Amino acid sequence: MEERYAKELAIIEKTEIEKETDIIKNIMKTSRELKTANTNFNYAQGDLVDYYVYQIKEKQSKLDYLIKLAKHKGISVDMINKTKYQLIEKNNEAI
Repeated sequence: MEERYAKELAIIEKTEIEKETDIIKNIMKTSRELKTANTNFNYAQGDLVDYYVYQIKEKQSKLDYLIKLAKHKGISVDMINKTKYQLIEKNNEAI
């Protein structure tokens, strides 16, 4: 009997445009999460204050990293806004 391995899949590399789009999506998502953490912090009481402080620091660090990465790749704010509006339009068409 012959043994075969089912997990012999090729890894598909993303194109540069797909990579840039992923960075932009992550920037937008992290920005929303940071805004939410800040709002929650404003209403937090007791031990939750420390929790939201930690979340704010974590989200801000992640956002700083993503922005630095975007600058390094030459992604501008205009590209981010354009992608943001394209995603909104795409979601509206799906509804």
